[in-house]
Amino acid sequence: MCPDNERVPPTVYHVSEEENKEEERKNGRLAETEDFLSVDKSYSSSKTEYVPRITWPDLLAQIFIHAGCLYGLYLIFTEAKLLTALWVFVTVYTSGFGITAGVHRLWSHRAYKAKWPLRLLLIFLFTITGQKDVYSWALDHRIHHKYSETDADPHNVKRGFFFAHVGWLFTTPHPDVIAKRKTADMSDLEADPIVMWQRRLYIPLFALLTIGLPVIVPWYFWSENLWTSFWVNFNFRFCVTLNIAFFVNSVAHMWGQRPYDKYISPVENVAVSIAALGEGWHNFHHVFPWDYKTGELGNYSYNITTAFIDAFAYLGWAYDRKYVSPEMVRRRANRSGDGSHVWGYGDKDIPHEDLQELKLMDKKER
Repeated sequence: MCPDNERVPPTVYHVSEEENKEEERKNGRLAETEDFLSVDKSYSSSKTEYVPRITWPDLLAQIFIHAGCLYGLYLIFTEAKLLTALWVFVTVYTSGFGITAGVHRLWSHRAYKAKWPLRLLLIFLFTITGQKDVYSWALDHRIHHKYSETDADPHNVKRGFFFAHVGWLFTTPHPDVIAKRKTADMSDLEADPIVMWQRRLYIPLFALLTIGLPVIVPWYFWSENLWTSFWVNFNFRFCVTLNIAFFVNSVAHMWGQRPYDKYISPVENVAVSIAALGEGWHNFHHVFPWDYKTGELGNYSYNITTAFIDAFAYLGWAYDRKYVSPEMVRRRANRSGDGSHVWGYGDKDIPHEDLQELKLMDKKER
């Protein structure tokens, strides 16, 4: 559903082969170029000599998290109480909104605006997930969109499934990633006191909310064994949350359909959308990163985060939701996109015609 109960029809637009060829000629493309990448036109790889190295503290941390996850899974079936298992499910999916509605759609892409109570709630939920501070996460995500599938992409899927999924977290980054991180405009987040407060106090907040709160609740309220609660509610829960997010970087860049831009790697993947609260409509998202729904197809059942944002819009805490009209989708589908380099609303590379339509949407909502 869109704002004001307007439904975007679940339509995938198709064009004839001749229309595709003509459009490719206009854009200077060759039909044979199947690995065409639409990226920032000013960027070309620095060709700096790069020998990736393992960062051992990060690798050991991942080994601890994943090995502990297996032990936590064993405890769920052998020792943990039923309420503890239910608590894991609740914390995984409620905290997930901190990623999807918070650090992703709000802070990385500015796809909508949020008043301070919602921003504080999203910071709280996101911190429970333990996925770095908002500023650092959003910085890497903006770089990922701006330079997708290049040396400057922090989790470049062209380096393989394992690297895109988890390997990038314990591998020294390419020099181009480091360089582009320094050039990104993060002034909007630097002006958000809630974001900068979380960044400044991230380590104690991690201890309190990523480890303490999920582990202590079962121990205090229904007398779960503290040892069991730690491995189940920290390691197992933390690992599941991490890997659901990792699937968006790996699976959603490899297996699925590309109805909006066949020249880029992101795909539409229903399974990832269900697991990641609606974040698997990834071909659409890379073409239209400012859309607060991150997808055209499916209803709230396949995009629970959109329902979450719409509910807070009803309360007045979320506003200025940007979304793509059927006409804008048709324009882009007919010409196979060219939008993977845009990271979100306000980016200078948004086509003029799209920007004008988005400005009109702003005026309608006010």
